[in-house]
Amino acid sequence: MTVSAVLLCAGSSQRFGRDKLTLPLGGKPVWRWAYEALASHPEIQEVIVVTAPERLAEFDGVRALSGGKDRQESSRNGVEACSGDVVLVHDGARPFVSAEMISRVIAGSRVQGCGPAVPVTDTIRTANLELVDRESLRAMQTPQGAPKSAWLTALNHQFCGMTDDLSLLQASGIPIELVEGDPANIKITTESDYATAVGRVGAPEIRTGFGYDVHAFSDDLERPMWLGGVEFDHRPGLMGHSDADVLLHAIADALLGSLSLGDIGVLFPNTDPAFKDKRSKAFVEEAARRVRERGFRCTHVDATVIAEVPKVMVRQAEIRAAIAEMIGISPDRVSVKATTHERLGSLGRAEGIAAMAVATVAQAWES
Repeated sequence: MTVSAVLLCAGSSQRFGRDKLTLPLGGKPVWRWAYEALASHPEIQEVIVVTAPERLAEFDGVRALSGGKDRQESSRNGVEACSGDVVLVHDGARPFVSAEMISRVIAGSRVQGCGPAVPVTDTIRTANLELVDRESLRAMQTPQGAPKSAWLTALNHQFCGMTDDLSLLQASGIPIELVEGDPANIKITTESDYATAVGRVGAPEIRTGFGYDVHAFSDDLERPMWLGGVEFDHRPGLMGHSDADVLLHAIADALLGSLSLGDIGVLFPNTDPAFKDKRSKAFVEEAARRVRERGFRCTHVDATVIAEVPKVMVRQAEIRAAIAEMIGISPDRVSVKATTHERLGSLGRAEGIAAMAVATVAQAWES
């Protein structure tokens, strides 16, 4: 009998507060751990990922299809697409499924429904403070399996509010059995669960990004001079579509580069009137937000300004504080240095200013 697997990645992550399945875990997204465990199992011939239509691009390189309005519909879409005689259904938010447990479920799924479960170890009370006998309680896990024909029978019934796939089989009159689960097969539901998962795979991932920018001085003798989010008395300022804050542009590019998110030219094109004379503070804040959105936080910025004029270091403390506020870190995590170009080339002739920046970001657990 051939075996297929469906990996459910179509949930909204409402309880988590952000898309948990694409968060980094040991150098790859959360969902990828379960996918690789299923795909590498010797008894499984195919794995189909079911996700939201708007997120299909996130699963490039694997067989993925659109889910439905609820878990039952998503499971049905996946099972119908499977070619195997037996189908396993697994949660993408359970990254640590073992090959041994997959084998146990497959063995029990050839003629009936089967799923892993672990004994409840905590003392349990009802909301009315009544103790519940935990000896008879089991916490369900995935993958859960059954013959494809049994799945289709169950999934084509109309059930409401069931979050356990075996319950659908049971409600359809299909016998089920429980096999030994694995306490390590946790489901990432909360930030605390994610922290546990990250701790299990090792130290948080750390990345760096580099940014560089250069702007010539403007012909407009009244144009303001902005550097590092601080306005200088020097006139004219730098030429550019936005406020031309060359230091903030380099920092924004470094933040974006740390996670391969493009650059400010892509995010904030100089052809868009909306960014005309816009303060570059907004660019850095958006870059930092995108870093946080992907489960990382900036831990340090090191930047250097190359300029004959103005004298940058006299405003160093203000610049560090401004940059720190934009990113959401403390000023002692921002380094700003300045040097001249020793009168060499266009920068040495004071025709413009250049800036370089390195941003360090680390995997984060808090939202």
